[in-house]
Parts: sequence; structure tokens; C-alpha cells
Amino acid sequence: MTKALLMSSSRMGNMNYLEHADEQIHRLLQHKEQEILFIPYAAVTFSFDDFEAIVQPVFNALGYNLKSIHRFNDPVSAVKHAQAIAIGGGNTFALLKRLYDAKIVELISQRVKHEATPYMGWSAGSNVATPSIRTTNDMPIVQPPSFHALNISPFQINPHFISGKPVGHNGESREERLNEFLTINPSEELIALYEGTALFIENEQGTILGDQNALWLRGPNEIEEISANHPFRLDMIKGAN
Repeated sequence: MTKALLMSSSRMGNMNYLEHADEQIHRLLQHKEQEILFIPYAAVTFSFDDFEAIVQPVFNALGYNLKSIHRFNDPVSAVKHAQAIAIGGGNTFALLKRLYDAKIVELISQRVKHEATPYMGWSAGSNVATPSIRTTNDMPIVQPPSFHALNISPFQINPHFISGKPVGHNGESREERLNEFLTINPSEELIALYEGTALFIENEQGTILGDQNALWLRGPNEIEEISANHPFRLDMIKGAN
């Protein structure tokens, strides 16, 4: 039984860190007393200690304990015994490389997909929950051994989606960049998530959580909406397999 919460962002508007996601987090964790294993590997310009200090009070206030994986001597053992797993945002390439370096990519996937360990991620933590990191918005500041990721979601996601171009910007829009992906990979589709929204996965079913619909990009310039808070079958969206 797979249960995962893939959030677009850690903030919405002017709200505090994960403040918008209280009910989304409770939906995943069901108010059950448990310790969450936090993986801060996406942090680049601040320390893992600092990242834990940002995230830990949020979960404590919701009634959950949280401890970062860097507090453990053995990351593999930490993942094997985790009651729930959370991966925060930052740089997706650094995150995936560190997951590979720690030898926990396949293990996290197995624990979530086959052992019913709840998983949540936001931003980069959602990118790595897909089949690959090919639809991240981040700069490749390091090179992971592979783009293959956790494959918890059977299709690609684009977090932090924003439509159009800022005034004076002459580079590609997000739609244009995603059209490039869809052109090169015509057998795949993807979901774009606006800030504050999330994809909630429960077994073979998905639900968009939040106040906005998600965009279902089916091909270049072929976009439909997926209504928020209405379940749909995950297999209606074409994945890498």
C-alpha cells in the first residue's frame, strides 16, 4: 500500500514554512504518533543542522517527532527502521547524488512502495519521488550517477509551476520547457503543480490537494486540468514505463 504526499512547495504566498500543508500532512500521517526520518540532502547553502531546525518545530507542533538522517551513524539502517520518511526541498541534483552516495535510493523506494512506509516530499523532495529528475527546475550543480529516482509516482511532476513569463524575460517559459520534455519523450505525460498544491497518492489512486487544479500536460501544447480534491486513477497519466 503506497501512501505519499508530493507537495509543490514549502510555502504558499506569505505563509510560514509548511503552514499551508497542515491538513495535507495529517492526511498522510493520520495523527498517529510516530517519528519521521527527515532527509535534508537537498540543502546546499545552509547546513543539515539548520534545515532540521527549520522543519522539526513544524512537525512537533502537529504532534509528530522528527529526526534528521544525518544524526544517525548508518543512513541505510535509519531508512530500514523509519516509521515515515520526509525529504525537503533545495537542489534536486545535489539531493539525488547524496541519496545515491548514501546507497538509499532503492531502499526508500522499496519501503514506500512495498512496505507501506508513508512518504512526503516538497519541491526537490517531490522531484525525486518521480521516475526521474528530468522535469526539475533546478540547475545541475553536481552530477548524480543517474537521473533515475524513487519512482513512487509513476509519472513525472513539475513543482513550483508558474505560467507565462515575467515582464522583460526573454528566455523560455515553463510551458515551453515542459513542451521540450514532451517533444523528446512523446510516450510520457506529466502533472504540473502550482504553489501550495500537492499530489496525494494512495495505492493506485491520486488526488490533487489544495485550492487550485493541477495541469495535465499530455503533449506539446496539449494541456488539460485535473480538478482538486477529486480522486483519479494514476494510470490515466502515461509514465516512463
